[in-house]
Amino acid sequence: MGQDQKRRHVLASVSDSFGSAPTQFAARRYTMSSGNIHGSQTLIKPTFSEKEATELVERVFGLKVSVIRSLPSYTDQNFHVHVSRSEGTADCADKYVLKITNCEDSQNPELIEVQTQIMIFLNVEGFPSATPHLTKDGKIMSLESLGTGSVTKKYMVRLLTYLPGMMVATISTNPHILYEIGKLAARLDKTLTEKFHHPSIKSLHRGKFIWNLANVPLLEQYIHALGQNSYREVVEQLIQQFKDKIVPKLRNFRACINHGDLNDHNILLDSNTASPENPQYRVSGILDFSDMSYGYYVFELAITIMYMMIESKDPLSVGGHILAGFESIVPLITEERDALFLLVSGRFSQSLVIASYTSLLYPENKEYLMITAKTGWKHLLRMFDMGQEAVEKIWFETAKAYMNNEPM
Repeated sequence: MGQDQKRRHVLASVSDSFGSAPTQFAARRYTMSSGNIHGSQTLIKPTFSEKEATELVERVFGLKVSVIRSLPSYTDQNFHVHVSRSEGTADCADKYVLKITNCEDSQNPELIEVQTQIMIFLNVEGFPSATPHLTKDGKIMSLESLGTGSVTKKYMVRLLTYLPGMMVATISTNPHILYEIGKLAARLDKTLTEKFHHPSIKSLHRGKFIWNLANVPLLEQYIHALGQNSYREVVEQLIQQFKDKIVPKLRNFRACINHGDLNDHNILLDSNTASPENPQYRVSGILDFSDMSYGYYVFELAITIMYMMIESKDPLSVGGHILAGFESIVPLITEERDALFLLVSGRFSQSLVIASYTSLLYPENKEYLMITAKTGWKHLLRMFDMGQEAVEKIWFETAKAYMNNEPM
């Protein structure tokens, strides 16, 4: 992400460099693989040229490339690929995303395998997720080398179907689409947890992975990046509250597999109405499964609420609509409801602290990162000032109105 980071994810955004279609697999934040921020993007990021990427697609996947364009990326490398089709070809797709995973993450093939198998599984289950085009020898991915001699590096390569649609970030959200996104988050986690099986599923237990919401206390390693100011004081208080009130209660939450990154750049929509004045949207794509890990149902809900708040015109109401959709599939238990405010605040803290720390590592992007972080700080400070009871009253009363069939 970085030029791979997410704008509405507090960390930034990117736009597709291939026509007007939305960026696929390009909107990833500065990566903190296995819980550690990459110290040098230049040491791990693939550097395939368009010519080399074309050769890769044709040699590994047996497809003839007609057009290829690089997509914005940070620690991975992505290309939007058009292929020429021969008559009688079974696979009718002609657009793909070539995803070349950075050399560090490529050392964990089990995790990449599980993430990709989850995409296939969800597609079969009726979720709009991309699927891999198999290599010529029938595999879902291939480990490829770039370089010569002692500087040769290995990168995991996949060719994924390109999903059309517009990012949620490009529209003005309404209660209906927020409700549907909440419902989607619950359905996705529930389906994965109850039905998905794989020999390497244990790789989703990612320990100190910084983006797992259970790891908010790990922010203490990076909080110095905020300096000495009111922002830091708020985050320090939230971390302490998280340790006191959330960590001891994790055992009471219902465990599940989390997507972990349902932000407004990773959900695609299309309009199912011919009326441009009153478009009715439906979810047409789910992107970026690289933050998946074992967590809890309430984690997915909190993460989704936080991301959908970022650019909303009415951010405090967002949580109620998403909560209503989520609870139509997975009703929260008391302990989960009591934790929701601190979990949403914890996700804001993760994004904001890591944005500040990343700006120290990559000062050339500091202005960009800090401008986009202003909205996140505004929302977090407002929530903090209002307090848990007042914010939850808005969320819970909004959600209750759905149960009572009251108009939104």
